[in-house]
Amino acid sequence: MKTDSSAPLWSDPSLDAGSRADALIAEMTLQEKIAQLYGVWVGASDEGGEVAPHQHDMEEAVDLDELLPYGLGQLTRPFGTAPVDPAAGALSLARTQRRIARANRFGIPALAHEECLAGFATWGATAYPVPLSWGATFNPGLIREMAVAIGRDMRSVGIHQGLAPVLDVVRDARWGRVEETIGEDPYLVGTVATAYVQGLESAGIVATLKHFAGYSASRAGRNLAPVGMGARERADVILPPFEMAVREGGVRSVMHAYTDTDGIPSAADERLLTGLLRDTWGFTGTVVADYFGIAFLKTLHGVAGTFGEAAGAALAAGVDVELPTVKTFGEPLLEAVAEGRVPETLVDRAVRRVLVQKAELGLLDRDWSAVPPALAGADPMNGADPDAGTERGSVRLDSDDNRALARRVAEQAVVLLRNDGTLPLSPAHAPERSAPPARIALIGPNAEAPTAVLGCYAFPVHVGVQYPEVPVGIELPTLHEALAAEFPDSEIVVAPGANVDGTDTTGFAVAAELARGADIVIAALGDRAGLFGRGTSGEGCDAESLALPGVQQQLLDTLLDTGAPVVVTLVAGRPYALGRAATESAAVVQSFFPGEEGTRAIASVIGGRTAPAGRLPVSVPRHPGAQPSTYLAARLGHSSEVSNIDPTPAFGFGHGLTYTTFAWTDLTVERDEAATDGAFGMAFTVRNTGMREGTELVQLYLHDPVASVVQPVQRLIGYVRLELTPGQSVRVHATVPADLAAFSGRDGLRIVEPGELELRFGASSTEPRLTSRVTLTGPVREVDHLRLLHAEFSTEPTA
Repeated sequence: MKTDSSAPLWSDPSLDAGSRADALIAEMTLQEKIAQLYGVWVGASDEGGEVAPHQHDMEEAVDLDELLPYGLGQLTRPFGTAPVDPAAGALSLARTQRRIARANRFGIPALAHEECLAGFATWGATAYPVPLSWGATFNPGLIREMAVAIGRDMRSVGIHQGLAPVLDVVRDARWGRVEETIGEDPYLVGTVATAYVQGLESAGIVATLKHFAGYSASRAGRNLAPVGMGARERADVILPPFEMAVREGGVRSVMHAYTDTDGIPSAADERLLTGLLRDTWGFTGTVVADYFGIAFLKTLHGVAGTFGEAAGAALAAGVDVELPTVKTFGEPLLEAVAEGRVPETLVDRAVRRVLVQKAELGLLDRDWSAVPPALAGADPMNGADPDAGTERGSVRLDSDDNRALARRVAEQAVVLLRNDGTLPLSPAHAPERSAPPARIALIGPNAEAPTAVLGCYAFPVHVGVQYPEVPVGIELPTLHEALAAEFPDSEIVVAPGANVDGTDTTGFAVAAELARGADIVIAALGDRAGLFGRGTSGEGCDAESLALPGVQQQLLDTLLDTGAPVVVTLVAGRPYALGRAATESAAVVQSFFPGEEGTRAIASVIGGRTAPAGRLPVSVPRHPGAQPSTYLAARLGHSSEVSNIDPTPAFGFGHGLTYTTFAWTDLTVERDEAATDGAFGMAFTVRNTGMREGTELVQLYLHDPVASVVQPVQRLIGYVRLELTPGQSVRVHATVPADLAAFSGRDGLRIVEPGELELRFGASSTEPRLTSRVTLTGPVREVDHLRLLHAEFSTEPTA
């Protein structure tokens, strides 16, 4: 197994990755192969020493000295487990990688992974807006740019894999992890997530699709609850974003979901993880376990009697790597294989996928170096001094360029839900206003909370709360500070009024007094992100209803009762019912955990320097108990005479106002009839008829009035952003392939049926502007995973 130069075949980068992996597997013992299939949860040393195993209440102690001679598949969150200076962390990881490679006889380092749900989840790194804000931008190109920046920072310090994006489609907004999703529409989720994947992968980071599949559809929105979902809902709503990301994103890893659907846990679902993902879609990367998910087959799902049985079931289904640490793929799997209860061929299949990926990442190359790019030029690997070759503070993960990018994403994600003309407040951006408000009353629990803008996977919230003595590591201006900078000539008086989730109303009187004495009231309401009940939004922070947490609705009503104009600002992880404010407030400004530059983005929109451009990725309910409901409902899921519950939203999916006006005119249909394998063509004009620049989002919805199975009343099949100056107009051309009308028929096959359709061009799901009635002709046509996924849009200026 040697080349002429005596270098092992597996270390020769001139060979293809598969051949290298095969050569290595042929030399490995069973224990060495299994060692590549699990990770160890570690924490980097803030002094630059080697990582130390992280002890967690769901895992057992790990002895690295005992494990490392056999090798190690992954290192779990070396930067994201405790606060660590980035330079010291990079040095710590480099030294540990050298130790791992030297300890095993093949010189194989570990693959290091981190969370990157809203930026690299480590101390001092840029905290970008959460995925629900990505969806609000309706701007895949911007999200791709953000992902490149995130991936570049991760790669610079030695990270190989990022556990993002989340492709779960919101089915019940009470679910705590709604903030991690991109929205309630599969096409929006798919296009934005695919762009994120493309960006992360282009930076050299292995992107990880999660959670495959159905996690967001858990009953009653409860974390890890069983999923009650039919095959067609799964095929037409849950799976399309994953399918798109696999086809178009170049993704190299997928994470299974915790949940079980119709009694089958995803971690043990061979039809899902192998039959669909690999055999049908052609995915060739690794499938990794959600943390402790394989052990859950025994402890939570009860489909395995032992950890060895759980390991065998997961391997057979198609799971390749156990995360975050060794539990089932260690001794339990070794014993199960040795006793013949699990075929060694399953181990070989999984380890080949792992080693192919390591070869592609350069981790098997003969000239592989443990020194990451951020430490290049230094000599950090020599000497006993733990700080040798590096300087604390020399690696910056929150650059000026990063912050500027975070600001752009946050600004484009702000959604103006309501405006009676009060906004913008600055006379520089509102000619009819002679002066800024002399006195602003800023009332609410999020007025002076620096971390209010962060989601539950942002490092200061996810980990930093456990280290109160450590500085946050990034600049987090409060809404008060941002508004003071935006309105330097205004007096701003502040009162919390109440806590985010408290029951104390004694602060209402002071809040009302300040409101009555102000020219404008800005209510700072919303969520506090946290984990497992420590917040009002986040993993394990599910909601009983979509009423504002605590007594915030009562506080808001108190402010409205004063008669002062109230601008409601919401910084939240999910949509909430707003009661009277939906119709009585002066304005409603919605932001979904907008990251470190979020308050400045909100203040800029309120003042008018930034024109609001965001659109709702999830519907805002009119009533807190009308759940679960999304705009993707069939006829009987909408308001009807057969139920006393009205699920009509206060603000529908896709809604968002601007500071200008647009006219949509002159719809022409170039082709209103097409075969079931053809396409329709149409065009129309959009003109900015207002006095300032603005963004119009053209949304294309398909309505199928008669189908062989019940369909949603409408569903998004395309969109295009138009940024127009006053008086500017463009002609929008759209080509809509018949494939976009496909759905899962009665026999489970995806089909395109002949018949009439409506193509609705709208400003939101509740505001159609132009409608074209078209007809599909010919026989029912079966389509597969290679069908066309997108409408084609083009624009040209008009005279």
